[in-house]
Amino acid sequence: MTQSRLDGSALAGNLSDIFRVDITGAFGQCTHCKNGGPVAETWVFASAAGMVARCPVCAEVVLRLVRDAGRAWLDLSGLDCLQIAIPDDPPPA
Repeated sequence: MTQSRLDGSALAGNLSDIFRVDITGAFGQCTHCKNGGPVAETWVFASAAGMVARCPVCAEVVLRLVRDAGRAWLDLSGLDCLQIAIPDDPPPA
């Protein structure tokens, strides 16, 4: 069986379900030292350019967020994984 290739818009539904929840409660694992814990426990540094979250154990960057009018850039390359609890009954839109 061959699978059809889809474009990125196929991710829209799943991503909107994920990002409707509070990401700070999500469990992340640092790529560098393998420490795991809630995103809320990271060290966050904010500047005019954006926000950087660092691992509280090894201080490596785990997340970068930059916002501009009508868009955001999110870099999670410092995380091996991000485990997010999804409620069974999402709130109405």
